[in-house]
Amino acid sequence: MAPTLVVMAAGMGSRFGGTKQLAGVGPNGETILDYSVHDAISAGFGKVVFVIRKAFADAFEHGIGARYRHLIEVAYVYQELDNLPAGCTPDPDRTKPWGTAHAVWCARPEVTSPFAVINADDFYGRDAFAQMADYLLAVGTQAGTYAMVAFEVEGTLSPYGSVSRGVCKVDDCGNLIEVTEHTALTRSDEGVVSTFADASKERLPFDTLVSMNFWGFTPDFLQHAEAFFLQFYSANHASSKAECYLPSAVTHLMQLGAATVKVLGTSGRWFGLTYPEDRDAVVDALASYTTQGVYPSPLVGEARHD
Repeated sequence: MAPTLVVMAAGMGSRFGGTKQLAGVGPNGETILDYSVHDAISAGFGKVVFVIRKAFADAFEHGIGARYRHLIEVAYVYQELDNLPAGCTPDPDRTKPWGTAHAVWCARPEVTSPFAVINADDFYGRDAFAQMADYLLAVGTQAGTYAMVAFEVEGTLSPYGSVSRGVCKVDDCGNLIEVTEHTALTRSDEGVVSTFADASKERLPFDTLVSMNFWGFTPDFLQHAEAFFLQFYSANHASSKAECYLPSAVTHLMQLGAATVKVLGTSGRWFGLTYPEDRDAVVDALASYTTQGVYPSPLVGEARHD
């Protein structure tokens, strides 16, 4: 069964300052997401499910979805504040999404095969998709047998401000032990500095592995995601800002002994759009890949003009 790609694209990119999922950065106006879908198709994925907000469904279909319908099955699901498990009601003061674990739960109507999850605005590289596709094809529907692609933190920082990353602890067999969310990582001469809400700091080596939300799951995870979200909701339903993070849900399952997560290495380079100033570096990198022949130009069909 060909794996499915679930793309989390509901966030509007507050730090970037707009709908960064649709920002043209390739030589012919391609988005980062164009490259991810292209790499997924090349790796053997058979379906892509975009988790978006209804407010920009038409723009997303015009800018992304319609370009791939002749190459891969395309579906949409909507991460809205009122799209919740039975018995849950949204806080009327809440404006933020419920988080990445909720985003994956929203995809459940369109996911029946082993599936990968990515961020819409992160470039992971073709090797990462090949590694994940091979893994998902090998494990099939074997429940609780998950994977993630990890990157060294040094290559995931922005020179223009702090970033949020899931810091990974890995055992000697290459299995994930836990992921801890660090919400303010910056570069220093001695390594990476993580600043916490109480202003305390922790230094991390440059080669610390971090999650960039490239996960691989078997279909049973969707039930686990609902159970975890219900626990989160019970404790945080009165909060207008608390978010239910995907790494937290995975760590919870590992602690229960309900799942194992294989950490997949990749020879590829990660980059993304956190701040508007990051765009030039992304444009230069994609232009270089095109010049080297890693990607065709234009990437899909005719060049974009919008």
